[in-house]
Amino acid sequence: MNEVDDAILEFLDGADVDNQPIALKPGAVHYNLVEEFEMVDKSLSTFSRKMARLAENGYLEKAEEGKGSPYKITEKGRAYLAGDLDADDLE
Repeated sequence: MNEVDDAILEFLDGADVDNQPIALKPGAVHYNLVEEFEMVDKSLSTFSRKMARLAENGYLEKAEEGKGSPYKITEKGRAYLAGDLDADDLE
């Protein structure tokens, strides 16, 4: 995990309605973290790759199939942010 992974997870962790995670496309996450909040300075393609990898590893899940699909945080993603996962669980 690196600062971009953490920023994505933290942003999506805060994006919920009635404690239910909302799904956002990589472009929306990129816009907010790069343009609005200036938290990181990476390209949209980097965000797309990072979010796909986070989904492959169970930290995010796709809300629907297809390119540009929105993602939402999973319980594993929230456990990572809370520090509840061992180092061995971070793959």
